Amino acid sequence: MTISGSSGPEKSGPLHGVRVVELVGIGPGPFAAMLLADLGADVIRVDRPGGNALQLGPAEKDILGRGRPSVAINLKDPRGVATVLDLVESADILIEGLRPGVTERLGLGPDDCHARNPQLVYGRMTGWGQHGPLAQTAGHDINYISIAGALGAIGRAGGPPQVPLNLVGDFAGGSMYLVTGVLAALTHARSTGEGQVVDAAITDGTAHLMSMIVAMQQAGGWSDRRGTNLLDTGTPFYDVFETSDGQWMSVGPLEPQFYGALMTGLGLTDAPGQFDVARWDELRTQLTESFASRTRAEWGQVFDGTDACVAPVLSLTEAYAHPHNVARGTFVEQDGLTQPAPAPRFSATPATLTTPPQLAGASTIEALTAWGIADVDQLIADGVAVQAD
Repeated sequence: MTISGSSGPEKSGPLHGVRVVELVGIGPGPFAAMLLADLGADVIRVDRPGGNALQLGPAEKDILGRGRPSVAINLKDPRGVATVLDLVESADILIEGLRPGVTERLGLGPDDCHARNPQLVYGRMTGWGQHGPLAQTAGHDINYISIAGALGAIGRAGGPPQVPLNLVGDFAGGSMYLVTGVLAALTHARSTGEGQVVDAAITDGTAHLMSMIVAMQQAGGWSDRRGTNLLDTGTPFYDVFETSDGQWMSVGPLEPQFYGALMTGLGLTDAPGQFDVARWDELRTQLTESFASRTRAEWGQVFDGTDACVAPVLSLTEAYAHPHNVARGTFVEQDGLTQPAPAPRFSATPATLTTPPQLAGASTIEALTAWGIADVDQLIADGVAVQAD
């Protein structure tokens, strides 16, 4: 993988030459734009002057803003809307993460954009989707995965649902489906000349992610009772166990040969069989007591290089330094920040990291000029566009 700084070589990647306009939202929309930029797309980030209302930290440290320049445009001014439509005219993809109907009211809806560029792929990122009883209702990841059935399935028996950060909804069910959708639609547009709208709803994506669980449930292999199933801590051999130093090990040997390796590593010669359900309480006790007898580091040495499917549960800071992650360059030091490297990896078109995270409007003049917008200086002078200091 090639990782280059903002002053390094020109951006490359499998999406080199694809042009994307991003109307900035929060969370899953910026992550999708970041991913497209990581893979080589030429993304221009259209911020509102002054930045986003929900800013989780300094803009210069917001990794979701990497890989593309930020321009600040006043979309309440007709000339600001006209400027974005000028950008759309030469774009392949537009992505937006506003509530249904907002871009239409601004004059930047699908019909407005397709009138300027019929081949445009118009990607829409929302929680509930463009229609349905909840479409106009506020919500966040935790709400979307609740309605999709995912949150209710996560947690221990007898306990409350456990919130899986905002990974399952915002980023897995949202961003990744938006990226998949716009790239699929781009393939269609390039072969037919026909653009279209991609309605990426987090509820839809999360439900789709649940396909294997849905299949298991309908086949009788998954119960709606949380914490009683194969992959939700219902089995003693797919769980986490505390070590003597108060740390944790993750254990997941689903296949018999891997379970055998676990027993060997623990030295449990008289343990119950893996699927002797009547003795699972006994097995859980044995696993709990065994892992509590040594430190996490000691167990790490025992199971390192084995097929027991055992791994230490690391903090994020520890993950940065784990030998496997270091060897692969999973995290990189770039622009003064530790960042996840672009993923996945490509043999012929390696990804690059270019533009660092920046303030809203930090590249307004440079980026608008590069995209062929005329009279940028006048737009700045009239307050239609803003160049951040």
